[in-house]
Amino acid sequence: MTVYRTELTVRTERRVQLVDITDDVREAVSESGVEEGIVHVFSRHTTAAVIVNEPESGLLRDVVNKLEDLVPEGAGYEHDKVDNNADSHLRAILLGPSVTLPVAGGEPVLGTWQSILFVELDGPRTRRVLVTVVGDG
Repeated sequence: MTVYRTELTVRTERRVQLVDITDDVREAVSESGVEEGIVHVFSRHTTAAVIVNEPESGLLRDVVNKLEDLVPEGAGYEHDKVDNNADSHLRAILLGPSVTLPVAGGEPVLGTWQSILFVELDGPRTRRVLVTVVGDG
């Protein structure tokens, strides 16, 4: 059994932004040598998330707009008294910090329209994403 870990760096330019990291995760799986197993992709931040969905530009804008509708900035949250980014934390809670995917034939298993998306919720920033691949080579 192989366990391989690497860390991706994701740089964002906007406060809320979705970044397709699928190719970086594919590269990590390839470097691991794992043919059959799982890959776990984990954001090391409380104001960012990782999801699987379609990276179509209109949908990405819809996601940003819906997050702003669901959890508006500056809505009187207690945490804003400390750090003025409560909306970012709450949005991250809704989306989750990680995804786990099967690995088959040395590749992450994704559907036709699926990609792995890093979701920045308090940018712009430089972020770290931990990729762990476990399985047999």
